[in-house]
Order: sequence, then C-alpha cells, then structure tokens
Amino acid sequence: MTNGPLGAAADRAPLRSIVIVGGGTAGWMAATLLARRLEHQPVKITVVESSAIRTVGVGEATVPGIRDFFREIGVTEQEVMAAAQGTAKLGIEFVDWHRKGEGFFHPFGLYGMRSRGVAFHHYWRKMNAAGHPTRLADYCLATALAERNLFMLPTDKPVHDLLFFDWAVHFDAGLYARFLAEKAAEWGVEHIDATITDVRVNDATGFIRGVDTACGKAIDGDLFVDCSGFRSLLLGGALGVPYEDWSNILPCDRAVAIPCARTGPLTPYTRSTALAAGWQWRIPLQHRVGNGYVYASRHVSDDEAVATLRGRLEGEALAEPNLIRFRTGRRTAFWQGNCVALGLAAGFMEPLESTSITLIQTGVEKLLALLPDRRFDPALAQEYNRTTALEYERIRDFLVLHYAANGRHGEAMWDRCRDTALPETLAHKLRLFKARGHLVRYEWESFQDPSWLSMYAGFGIDAAAHDPVADRFSVSDLQAAFARMKDSIAQAVALAEPHAAFLGLSEAAPTFMIPPAK
Repeated sequence: MTNGPLGAAADRAPLRSIVIVGGGTAGWMAATLLARRLEHQPVKITVVESSAIRTVGVGEATVPGIRDFFREIGVTEQEVMAAAQGTAKLGIEFVDWHRKGEGFFHPFGLYGMRSRGVAFHHYWRKMNAAGHPTRLADYCLATALAERNLFMLPTDKPVHDLLFFDWAVHFDAGLYARFLAEKAAEWGVEHIDATITDVRVNDATGFIRGVDTACGKAIDGDLFVDCSGFRSLLLGGALGVPYEDWSNILPCDRAVAIPCARTGPLTPYTRSTALAAGWQWRIPLQHRVGNGYVYASRHVSDDEAVATLRGRLEGEALAEPNLIRFRTGRRTAFWQGNCVALGLAAGFMEPLESTSITLIQTGVEKLLALLPDRRFDPALAQEYNRTTALEYERIRDFLVLHYAANGRHGEAMWDRCRDTALPETLAHKLRLFKARGHLVRYEWESFQDPSWLSMYAGFGIDAAAHDPVADRFSVSDLQAAFARMKDSIAQAVALAEPHAAFLGLSEAAPTFMIPPAK
C-alpha cells in the first residue's frame, strides 16, 4: 500500500535528517528549537550557511513572545541581552504618524480595568463624551514606565489588570545568531560553511532530494527548511512557489540601515518616526543605536533616502549604509512537499511592528506541532499553510491601519495611503469599532485588543457609542475610579529603576522623558 509520495517503504518512518539552508536569525532559531525539542530523537540536524553571503541582519526588535522562545531553548533574557548587547522593550513610540508634532505609544500592556464585564475603553469613551477628556495612555503601566525611561520586571501574579504588562528585547541580530549557533552546536547541530550550487529535486515526487555545494559536498535530507532569505533558494527557486505581492496596500519597497553611536537616552522602547516617503526606526542597544529608513522608491530616491537618514542620526555613523530592496507579501504556500520556508524566504512584512522574528518563531513552533514523518501527509502542509497565511494577513491588516489612518495631508505617499481600499477584514474591524467600540478578534491574530486600541486612540479613531452597561456608573463615579487607577500606576512606577540601571550600565547619555502623546 502506498501512503505518500515516498511509497510504502517510508510508511510510519520517522524523519532521519533535517537540513536547514541558510543561517542568520531564521536558520539558527530553527536549528536551536528543533534540536531542543528533538534532542532525544535520532534526527540529524544540519545548517548549511555560507559565510560569503551577507545576511540582512536588521531584525533587532522583538515582541514579548520571544521570551517564550528563550524559555523553550533553556536560556534567560539576561543571557541573551548580555551576549547580544540587548536592551528591554516595553513597546513602540510612534512619532508624527497621526499629525506632525504628535506622538503616541503602543505598549505591551493593558489599559485600565474591566468592570461589570465591560472593557475599560468604553468607560474611557464615556468620560471623553461627557466633557472630561483624559489620555488613554495614563491608564497603562507599560506606557508610564516607558515615558520615564524606567523598567522593572513584571510580577508573576498581578493583583489586578492595572499592574499587568509584558516586555520584549532589542538585540544585535548578528550577535544573537552567533549566540544561537553556539547553543545549537552544544546540542549536536552540524554546521557546514558552504555555498549551495544546486538543489536536486525528484521530478516524479516534486520533493527535494538534496543540495550540492561549491566545496563538492552533497547534502541529502528528509525535511528541508528554507532560511535562504529573499532568494528563497528552495521554496521559491527550486520548487517554484509564487509570491503574492502586497505592495498595492503597503507602499514601502526599500530600506536603508545605518548604525550609529548613542547620544540620546537608553530608552526601553523602539521609536518609529513618520517621514515624507516612509518612516524611520530607532532601536537602542547597549553598544550602539540601530537606525533605518523604510521608504517608497516612487517617492524618494535611494541617494535622497541615505542622505535623509544620515542627517537624522543622533551620533557618529558606525558603518556604511546597508541598502535593502524588498516586496511586501508572502509565498502562496509556505510548506510544499518536503520543504518549509521561514523568515524572508517565506515572506516579508516591514519591521514597523517588529514581527519578522515573531513569524520565524511561530513558523518553527507550527512545524514542530505538525512535524511529519517521511510520508509527508499532505494534510499537515495544508494546515500549516492555512494558519500561516492567516497569521500573515492579520499582521498585514495591522500594518495597513498605520498607513491608512495617517493624518499627514499634502504629502503624496501619505495621501495615497488614505485613499487606498482596505482589505475587507480590516474594513470590518473598523466599522464595528466605529459603531460601538467593538474590538473584533480573528483567528491567528498576532496583535490583541490593547494593541488595536492603542492604534485607534493614537490615530483619533473614535466610536459613535459605548457599551450601554457603562452607563451603570455616573461620571463622578468614573472620575473617582480613574483617579484611583492613576494612583495605583504611580505607586507601581515608584518601584521601578532607570533602564540603564536594570541592565547594569551607567547612563552616559542624558536622560529625558518622551513628550506626552497629544
């Protein structure tokens, strides 16, 4: 009986070998997690990486889920930050996105407290409508810490929602990959430094048989993981899986990155500043600041983009500009035959919300949850492709909102973004929030309700009405409750320490608070 493309001989036969093509963040995250989870299985894991090929290496900011990955591979946040010059991250500050001269913060934390089953933002909206406007940001501990450049570790069991927040890390991507490579080697992962010259595909099955290298070594395997970056050497190249382009709704197609010396504060957050043809990132590390300008080439030339970024650096440039061309979108399938793509080989979402490393992490986790044997039952690939496509589309919608809701009138790129038709899934979310403050949550959402709420509030997107149950409390009742919430947050903030002190560093640069969002 034939049960799969490899025939009866492979029936119920476990994987014997996994070949990861490409290193960098994607390749070494895959290698470490696979090795850790499969450490008692007779599976050989090999990473084929050429030191002659430069990695993109600008994915230096993460979201809180990365800490789950650290736990999975048996390391601590402190170990990673020490090895990769890392810092803490409480969220992202958005400057000039809504209007020039204004900013808002997207925190890793909750807003206010629920009452009578009603979310806090309904009470907040009721207060604003009653003529008592207040900042949503004032009711989030993560934001309060970030505004003061303070940090503390979250409590494991907060007594109420006001004390709940999460955190992520910034790190040097190159140092992080090296750290992971050393861990993978400890767990028996083989590393072959070689350039791949050919990918051998079985014409009858469509499966990859192996790869040939410039050093003459042929590497065969059962499962292949494509971490070859934008080239997508295996999935896109050898197997011909098409690319779905989303540049019609996400306008930026290029980036330039230049690290510089730090002269500003060691902030516990990423900053994203909107510019005429895109946006600039600032990622604070212990030894430098990561900077980049993500832009639309139809609105600014490469030379102009480089000059703009150079002129906005806070300190001395530490490297030459790294120019990156990309197309936002994804492969139409992420798993085909015996090949799964991760990272840039699978798709690209601009780093506006630090999702590139998240997609690598969840990709490996889903692969392990659906790990095939040598039959490669098609149902496993189908489910992987279904859920991964949803995950990419949910992130896409969240990123599109940043552009579509902008208030930068009179600038060609931003005007065009406001006029671009929204994906129906995003349009549906907006309709329901505007109608009565209802927050829609789809399957495979990477960003939960507080994240969407921070965007709506930051961009001035208001609801026409609030939950009628919120009217159980009078305005004076709410004023007293809101004052108590502010006091609770202030008491928690008083227990925090400067971000630099948390990292065990002296703060050579002046410290100052980010201006409150307007």
